[in-house]
Amino acid sequence: MITTTSKVLLFLSVGLLFACSPPKAEIEPETQTSMPALNGQQAEFMTALRLHCGKAYGGKMVSDDPVDQDMKHLPMVMQVNCATDTIRIPFSVGDDRSRTWIFTKTETGLRLKHQHNHEDGSADAVSFYGGDTADMGTATRQEFPVDAFSTALFLKEGLDASMSNVWAVEITPILYAYELNRENRHFRVEFDLTKQVPTPPKPW
Repeated sequence: MITTTSKVLLFLSVGLLFACSPPKAEIEPETQTSMPALNGQQAEFMTALRLHCGKAYGGKMVSDDPVDQDMKHLPMVMQVNCATDTIRIPFSVGDDRSRTWIFTKTETGLRLKHQHNHEDGSADAVSFYGGDTADMGTATRQEFPVDAFSTALFLKEGLDASMSNVWAVEITPILYAYELNRENRHFRVEFDLTKQVPTPPKPW
């Protein structure tokens, strides 16, 4: 038989249990850290990329900078991975599968980073460089001026010429293009989005 004293003790115990439990906001902090919605053009740009999740496409270099001539006739493949909010696009040049383009959303726009790995999967000394959008861009083209992290990395690694880099990515229903531009430097590759190719195996 439950006495009045027992009921009081039970009530106090339940009250203490709820008082000590963390609030829901602490259990699910991601609900408070979500980024603001992208503007129309940038949202459309990311949506256009996501239309190709899980697919791979062949491409080629279309620029004529002499420094890139060793890549001119090599087969190129991009594949679009969207397992999370981040869009990762591994970029293969011939047998070299060391490069990955990484697109993420920031508080003010979009970010493009470049991940580079050695053949064994270890990180290259020059990796995760890139930049953030400085304006709204368009639904089909976004530009990414070099950021502070990247300029410091380039300076450390003796890549002074890269400190003025501006990368650009274009996407239309039939084309994906990646560019690197700076004074006396232009690199551009284009991929045909109308024809899928086999997905390359994981490099490591």
